[in-house]
Amino acid sequence: MRPEPPTRSAYRLFRPIATRWADNDVYGHVNNVQYYAFFDTAVNGYLVETGALDILQSQTIGLVVATNCDYFAPVMFPDALEAGLRTDRIGTSSVTYAVGIFLAGSDTAAAAGSFTHVYVDRTTRRPAPLAETLRSALTPLAQT
Repeated sequence: MRPEPPTRSAYRLFRPIATRWADNDVYGHVNNVQYYAFFDTAVNGYLVETGALDILQSQTIGLVVATNCDYFAPVMFPDALEAGLRTDRIGTSSVTYAVGIFLAGSDTAAAAGSFTHVYVDRTTRRPAPLAETLRSALTPLAQT
């Protein structure tokens, strides 16, 4: 059974995403692989802006361990997009985000999926507990 596209009300925060000429494929729309880059950009951009992640200095870093995406409608360059974010699970050392990709102003997602980070020590790459600054940044994104 095919999932229904989520609406804006399913997400807690929206971030702008710019499409690029190189995102389009020979079929005239953004290639499926780019949606995973959109997910990564939306999540990590939020974490950097909230001070929860310093990409050069943080002792713990998030490694992607799982992603998925369902596609509902095509988008193409030069469409302006918005990524909706929420957290579906906040664990001891991992976070699962839900991400929806919307044409700017549209109420229905063109694509939606999930993105899971496991936080690890930058040096040892062993799982590490979520820092309090990270938990504080994630709390407003939690599904109610």
